[in-house]
Amino acid sequence: MVGEKRITLFTVLNTIILTLVAVVTIYPVIYIVSISFSDTTAVAQGKVFLWPVGFSLDAYQHIFSEDRIPRAYLNTILYTAVGTFINLLMTAVAAYPLSRTHLFGRKFWVIAIVLTMFLNGGMIPTYIIVQKLGLINSIWAIVLPNAIWTLELLILKSFYENMSESLRESAVIDGASEFRILRSIIIPLSKPALASIGLFYFMGHWNSYFVPMIYLNDTEKYPLQVVLREMLIFAYAEETQVEGTKALTPESLKNATIFISMIPVLIIYPFAQKYFAKGVMLGSEKG
Repeated sequence: MVGEKRITLFTVLNTIILTLVAVVTIYPVIYIVSISFSDTTAVAQGKVFLWPVGFSLDAYQHIFSEDRIPRAYLNTILYTAVGTFINLLMTAVAAYPLSRTHLFGRKFWVIAIVLTMFLNGGMIPTYIIVQKLGLINSIWAIVLPNAIWTLELLILKSFYENMSESLRESAVIDGASEFRILRSIIIPLSKPALASIGLFYFMGHWNSYFVPMIYLNDTEKYPLQVVLREMLIFAYAEETQVEGTKALTPESLKNATIFISMIPVLIIYPFAQKYFAKGVMLGSEKG
């Protein structure tokens, strides 16, 4: 019959593989949520598998009863927001001249930028530069040294190069400057690309722990990932009492904190997904 879909071996195998990938991906999230909402006794006895046992909010009550984790959460939001904004701004501005064929020494600059993906000064020289600039123990030590990521810069450069040249030529005839062209034409038409690389920037800042751990000395400025790392390593060696009667297991606290750290990503990704899907096709079409 016309329009009837045939079930092929490829379709069956593809469905099985994708189902297994989905299970492997979703199970850890379900397990984390189940542990965080389970009674501490059930967690200690290993009874939790796919569903909370003895529903309890004790772990979350403890997390928000002290300043450490909420403060780290706010720090992470601040670092991520400021860092992602600077990343997108600097990348959008830097990619534009590199996409212009008339740029003097364009090939040299592109090669020099690509080399940074394989060669860099190292951690110690970078730390010394940050220290000499007086950025230690500040938000700028986190967001400025990584203001532009090489791969994202090259992706956006490629996107600019594949945009219609007639748009720019029309703007030049109307007397628009290069800055005006970038601000009013190039950037508005690059929303799919900017959203795509912005998602990578966002995830990079949100999950970052090594850079803040190096440059931040004040524990009150630690982001959530550094605090979570300490929890995973030291596992709350001291017993934590809730309501003065029942001790919380380290597993409950760790998984509750992990789940809280996942919430912004789970909220943002569905809205950015359509742009991310378009961003995957960067450079595939001309104009």
